[in-house]
Amino acid sequence: MIASWLMSSRHAVVLTGAGMSTESGLPDFRSEKTGLWTRFNPQQLASTYALEHHRQAFIEFYQYRIRTLQACRPHEGHMILADWQRHGLIQEIVTQNVDGFHQQAGSHHVIELHGSLRTVHCQRCGNTFNSIVYLEQRFTCECGGFLRPSVVLFGEMLPEQALEQAWQAAQTADVLIVLGSSLQVSPANQLPLIAKRNGAKIAIVNWEPTELDGIADVVIHKRKIGDVLREINKEWKARDGR
Repeated sequence: MIASWLMSSRHAVVLTGAGMSTESGLPDFRSEKTGLWTRFNPQQLASTYALEHHRQAFIEFYQYRIRTLQACRPHEGHMILADWQRHGLIQEIVTQNVDGFHQQAGSHHVIELHGSLRTVHCQRCGNTFNSIVYLEQRFTCECGGFLRPSVVLFGEMLPEQALEQAWQAAQTADVLIVLGSSLQVSPANQLPLIAKRNGAKIAIVNWEPTELDGIADVVIHKRKIGDVLREINKEWKARDGR
C-alpha cells in the first residue's frame, strides 16, 4: 500500500525519530534498557545550564555522544530513503535526529529540527568545525570563544528556518511517513496532524504505539524500520519493473 502511495504522490515527506537511528546501534534518550537516560540525565547535561555552569560535565557528555556516533554508520533503511529521494519518490526528510546519518547515506534535502552533532560552532564568532575536535580535546576557537555542539539544547528554541521548512513540508505533503518517532516531542508531533488536515495519507512505523496512531491510515508496530523499508522498496521495484 505504501509503495503505491509513493508512486502516485506529488509530494511525499518522511519524518524520522530516534528509532531510525537505534537500528544503527546509536542509543536514544528514552529506551528503557539502552537509552542515555540510564547512564546520564540529558535534561541536566544537554542543557544551557550545564553549558554555562557545569562545562566539564557538559564536555564529557558530548565527547561520549560524539565518540559513540563515530562508531556507528547508516543502516540499509537510510540508504533506501536516499535512493527514493534520488528517484523522486520522496521529496523531503524531516528528522528529530542529530546524527547526520541521512546525509551520510546520500540524502540531499534533510530538515534537521534539533541541529547536528556532526559539527560544533563558536559561541562568539559562529565559526563551524567538525565535531571530531571534541575528541582531540579542542574546545576553544581561535577567537577565544567556546566551541559547543551544534545541537538544540534543553532550554533553547528550535532553529527558526528548520521549523518553518518542516511546517511547509507538512502542509505540502500528500503522503507523510513517520519512522521511529514516539511522537511525544513538540513541535515534531504536530507535523502529522498538519499533514492530515491537508488531506495527506499518514503511515506510522514505530516499535511502540504512539498517541497519533488513531489518525494514521497505516500503523506498523514491533517491526524493524529497515525491514519495513526493504519490503516497500521491493514492492516499488516490482511495480516499476526495476
